[in-house]
Amino acid sequence: MHSHELLKEVLKKTSAKQIAADMGLSLSLIYKWAEPLSDETGSGANNPLDRIEQLLRITNDERIAQWVCERSGGFFIRNPKARPHPFQLIPSTNSIVQEFADMLGVIAVAAADNQITKEEAKMIRRRWEDLKSVTEGFVREAEDGHFASLKGEAGKPAKPGA
Repeated sequence: MHSHELLKEVLKKTSAKQIAADMGLSLSLIYKWAEPLSDETGSGANNPLDRIEQLLRITNDERIAQWVCERSGGFFIRNPKARPHPFQLIPSTNSIVQEFADMLGVIAVAAADNQITKEEAKMIRRRWEDLKSVTEGFVREAEDGHFASLKGEAGKPAKPGA
């Protein structure tokens, strides 16, 4: 989905007048954000979403995405780049279990003295982010069907005479 398409959908639920007033911008600019850019034969304007995308591309710093996600009550997880071979289901599953165990280990050490310092909280957060990333990669691979062929391979009858 293009940014202007998303903003067009947002404006169906949120008042463009209210956005313009709250941001101190013209109503026409808000509506232009929901149109394709002029170089795409539209009359739109470079909108805030486009600018965030440019900033991410220029800086290559995912903390910007993390900041935006945190402001909306969420978190950022980078999508995995490598696609596992279907026979990597067990190792992929084991990775999630290991990441979870590592996170629990950090929590146990931090909580051993009945308090958690800011530095310990940062370590817990890092382990949690690692666990979420590994798990997201696994879920995406499952959704994309990369583990689907295992059933067919495991359930194949042996060839006669083999």
